[in-house]
Amino acid sequence: MESKNKFKLFLLGLNSESNNDVSVIAADIREKETIIGHYRSRNQAVSLKKETAYSTKDFLSFSDILKKFMTDHSIASVSKIAIAVPGPVIRGKSEPVRLPWKLDAEEIKKDAGVDQVLLINDLEASAYGIECVEESQFVKIHDSVVFTPGNVVLLAPGEGLGEAALFYDGNYLRPFATEGGHCEFSPRTNDEVEFYSFLQKIYGIVSWESVLSASGLFNIYRFLRDVKMQKQPEWLTAEIEADNFCHAVIQGALENKDRICTMTIETFLIFLAREANSLVLKMKATGGLFLAGQIPVLLEPFINNKKFYKNFIISDKMENILQDIPIYLIKDEKTILNGAATYAAFYQE
Repeated sequence: MESKNKFKLFLLGLNSESNNDVSVIAADIREKETIIGHYRSRNQAVSLKKETAYSTKDFLSFSDILKKFMTDHSIASVSKIAIAVPGPVIRGKSEPVRLPWKLDAEEIKKDAGVDQVLLINDLEASAYGIECVEESQFVKIHDSVVFTPGNVVLLAPGEGLGEAALFYDGNYLRPFATEGGHCEFSPRTNDEVEFYSFLQKIYGIVSWESVLSASGLFNIYRFLRDVKMQKQPEWLTAEIEADNFCHAVIQGALENKDRICTMTIETFLIFLAREANSLVLKMKATGGLFLAGQIPVLLEPFINNKKFYKNFIISDKMENILQDIPIYLIKDEKTILNGAATYAAFYQE
């Protein structure tokens, strides 16, 4: 898929003729489902040919899912495989805490009979995938008055809290993974200290992922319900039992249906703005902040207002930098898959 935005990534093998018309498989592994796509590289871009989602827990290994996908679509052979995993990748291996199995690139290479198998952190893959996003899939939350090219950061709360950055070398952006979501959460107000104590009894160490994720959203909710004694409506009890909490509480806030829904979302957005602020400052990301993932997309009406931005620019000394950072919401749901395919297709040692 040809990039139609101005995101300029560094891809070492982009101009190599050996990477043209290459068969690539990309995978986006998640706790509940694994999405696999078959791509072809052509004219310095990747094109999706086949895609299927599988229940992660139904398979004993990634290799089993891969075999199923190749059989389902009668794919005889591929040149490269890139697997986006929700966790750190160290020397071609990964043990994501939310997955039922470990991943080893060398073992998968042997099982699949493929020359090149690459493991990549899912948010790093998403950073590569931004280049493939159509302009219509970007929602501008805030524009800079005077744009300063520089580093870029990506923040994506979903099943976990993903954070990645892209280093600006003066010409290109170079994605890299972080594990910033596992840094410790720090409270600011008395109510937040109470919230921290509530979570500390559950987790011991309270990370930002315990606050900004699907489980984090529920943590905020149950603190308001169990500690602040906000009433849980009967309709939401049914949604929780049906494992549909995130969609339900966000919709409840959008419709102003119940006070506890509104309070939950408002609290989540304050924390989202604060962690976005920290990530931008740590990486000096004058090139922009990109929000991605299922939760921010559902929260678009709340993020795309002045309240989120006002919370984002709060700082002791850096408001002059923060107020001029461009902020975008990415609505494309395939950035991880497309990014993994792009990484594989044009990867070169």
